[in-house]
Amino acid sequence: MNTAVQPGTPSGSVPRRKLIEVSLPLEDINEASVHEKSVPRKGHPATMHLWWAPRPLASVRAVLFAQLVDDPSAHPDLFPTEEEQKRERDRLHGIIRRIVQWENTTDAAVYREAREEILKSTGGNPPAILDPFTGGGTIPVEAQRLGLTAQGSDLNPVPALKSRALIEIPPKFTDRKPVFPGVADSRLGGWPGATGLAEDVRRYGAWMRACALDRIGHIYPKAQVPIPGPSGKPSGAIAEATVIGWIWARTVICPNPACGIRMPLVRSWWLSKKKGREAYVVPTVVVDAAAPGGRTVEYGIGHDPKQGPSKSAEGTVGRTGAHCIECQTAVDLKYVRAEGRAMRIGHQMMAIIAEGKRRRIYLPPTNEHVHAADLPAPDTAPITQMPDKAPSFRVQAYGMTRHADLFTSRQLTALVGFSDLVGEAREKVLADAVAAGLPVGERLAGGGLGAAAYADAIATYLAMAISKLADWSSSICSWIPQIEGVRNTFPRHAIAMTWDYTEVNVFSNSVGNFGTHVEWVADGIATLPADQPVGRVVQADAASRDYTGLLISTDPPYYDNIGYSDLSDFFYVWLRRSLREVHPDLFGTMLVPKAEELVANPYRHGTKEKAAAFFEEGFEYVFHHAREAASWDYPITVFYAFKQAELEKEGITSTGWSTFLEGMIRAGWTITATWPVRSERSARMIASGTNALASSIVLALRPRALAAPATDRTGFLATLHTELEDALPRIRGGSIAPADLRQTILGPGMAVFSKYSRVLEDDGSTMTVKTALTLINQTFDAVQNEHDAELDADTRFCLDWFRSYGWGTRPYGDGESLAVPLGLSVEGITRSGILTSGAGKVALIKPQDLDSQWHPAHDDRLSLWEVTCHLARAYATDGREEAARLMAEVKGRVELDEVNRLATRLYELMESQDSSTAGLFNGLGGAWSDVSATSTTIRPAAVAETLFGEGF
Repeated sequence: MNTAVQPGTPSGSVPRRKLIEVSLPLEDINEASVHEKSVPRKGHPATMHLWWAPRPLASVRAVLFAQLVDDPSAHPDLFPTEEEQKRERDRLHGIIRRIVQWENTTDAAVYREAREEILKSTGGNPPAILDPFTGGGTIPVEAQRLGLTAQGSDLNPVPALKSRALIEIPPKFTDRKPVFPGVADSRLGGWPGATGLAEDVRRYGAWMRACALDRIGHIYPKAQVPIPGPSGKPSGAIAEATVIGWIWARTVICPNPACGIRMPLVRSWWLSKKKGREAYVVPTVVVDAAAPGGRTVEYGIGHDPKQGPSKSAEGTVGRTGAHCIECQTAVDLKYVRAEGRAMRIGHQMMAIIAEGKRRRIYLPPTNEHVHAADLPAPDTAPITQMPDKAPSFRVQAYGMTRHADLFTSRQLTALVGFSDLVGEAREKVLADAVAAGLPVGERLAGGGLGAAAYADAIATYLAMAISKLADWSSSICSWIPQIEGVRNTFPRHAIAMTWDYTEVNVFSNSVGNFGTHVEWVADGIATLPADQPVGRVVQADAASRDYTGLLISTDPPYYDNIGYSDLSDFFYVWLRRSLREVHPDLFGTMLVPKAEELVANPYRHGTKEKAAAFFEEGFEYVFHHAREAASWDYPITVFYAFKQAELEKEGITSTGWSTFLEGMIRAGWTITATWPVRSERSARMIASGTNALASSIVLALRPRALAAPATDRTGFLATLHTELEDALPRIRGGSIAPADLRQTILGPGMAVFSKYSRVLEDDGSTMTVKTALTLINQTFDAVQNEHDAELDADTRFCLDWFRSYGWGTRPYGDGESLAVPLGLSVEGITRSGILTSGAGKVALIKPQDLDSQWHPAHDDRLSLWEVTCHLARAYATDGREEAARLMAEVKGRVELDEVNRLATRLYELMESQDSSTAGLFNGLGGAWSDVSATSTTIRPAAVAETLFGEGF
């Protein structure tokens, strides 16, 4: 993948190509990213505080390493031949494979090897890495893990705070003992890295919980649980149990004048759908003279699954409207919204969820529990206004216009109480730190490292735990009967209306309690790379900040995918209560800044078109500004997130993608690589083994010389063809699934297009990126077809047959008409074992149906088609070892690089017609490096037979 030549660079020389511009073990990176989502999440930086769409650590780590490390082709003096370059490239790929593994995150030896490689390629002086859209802090923290000086900035103070907590605070207090009384000498081996800091967060968090329990524990009463007798029937005895949470239903007055009861709005009556543990709410309308309409709804608990709610009667409200449980009147949601705006939506407790012995216990409401929640809202609750309307909000229409409206009075009481305790905890940390011998020193904001700064650090993490608690303690949280657990406020990028909601007990031992959030934060701190250089994070607008001396790696916002600023106010109002004086640079405003936010929000800019123009112009300006201070020695890296609807409708030549590339090119950048990265398997991939288009692409870009020449369409196509021919073998040399190749090949293609100041069409107009993307795809197909002509005759026959007839059965004559011009016969191809012929009919044999006992040593008519199909079958059915054994057998009889290329070709041909068979070739292509490496350790049976005789 050639880096565009940069005439006019300050040194006048061509910068050294970096590994990311040539080859990556892409499939290994993507597999590690998928795996990362399936491992226990405690200790993962993303879990220390919610931020939307976090980038997998594995992909970020690999990108940063490859962004800085030289490709072997940059050193022809050390690696003069293609073979030597490939061998060195494979060694570097091996390092990437090790660092992307989640299990190696804290392996010092693995990261020492990676850091040494970075130092070797950077002359011992690697550049500082900057993410100007730091978001959840993934890029800065992974830069720090690789031994780099990391910086981050964001206009939004919430991600700026999280990133500061990841990379700036821990290195300041690395290798320190905890200051909580009696803890410093309690651990064998001391307190390396940030483990001492993490332990203090746990201890002072537990102290806060104890204080809060003493002050407000009475508003979280215990449940009275009947104790069953030996027969399983109630014994009359009662035991106390801790409540996990309470299920509430929102209510409105039924608009039917003849009814008028307070009708519950319930999405689902089910509490548990687990087999053998079924539970559901049983509503009953009873007479109550004091209630509206003279009746009220009481709630019991049912357990017989046969009597449970049917799918058609699962609740009382849906997407289109609601119905009254008593009179069955249909109620339009317009009425519910109007009641909400008039502040007439009420709520009723439907169930109590208590902790049982390895199970949940569901109980009906009691007066004690209803009255415990009947509190006035605290005077100091956040009364800040939510936006009148926003793409990610659905609640304002129901009268919820202030942030305080998202919480019950009991939730507000707990959150205010915990927030106030942060200041008290800070004072206690300060006193304990001084008693432990630390000087008071400056505050954290002033660069201090003593007791005052340490107290600020602990306060920061405790406030983050409270902010996490808010996510699990709002009236937007709901109960999930399938797992018997709570769904938090933000399972997706929105604040959506919920009808029946769950109020968790912040003092329980189950999901959502305060102690658990403290543990999640502390576990994350303990695994951070605190032994690395101190990072720096500031609140700053990417369009105006300084980029001098900094190398960019960033995951910027994309159009209107997420309304970051509006959503993050939810957390900001709680963080600001506790941290205004600790981080005065971040919490000086009432709410998160919004006017300059680089997101296309139509409600803010008037129309969808104006919002898009704002985003595109702002995005281009940011990267034009960054281009002015860009280094010629290293490419920058930028993650581009596709919108799924965009992918499904337009594919990789989508309007959004081409607009993004246009903006980068206009801003003065040359695109030198594109790598599709993914962090999850789609249903299609699971079902068929094939890859859907990756959800994001990481680009490598270098500054384009100001004196870059222009060219015409003919010149562009000629250079493009040469570059794709040159790049394809190196791309395939890595571990890359065939499904990802078409997106990857855009890199060298766009490197050609974007190195010119402009590409002229025949009519003198400037070629668009969208046209260039189409031409790159066409040229890629042409290169593939040209290679087809060089294949052996049997393989060409099979390709021609499949293109014409697929796996279908055809008359014998059709086979002969394709075979004869190639100097073949149907009988000969049939003897090779890849074609069936009989009764005047001919058909190709699917790879899945080939002879599993096939032995290459006994086959005197090997073709690339036959070998590729057998390898794909073997890998899919028997795994790497068997595929490697076959590969060892055929080595020397066919060109293995050509087998790899044909696997990609067959995936491309079959993907739209037969996705399951295409999946076999995709799997083989993605695992090619592993299979190839394993094959070198296997003695081929053919060699053994020659030495020792048949039957060895």
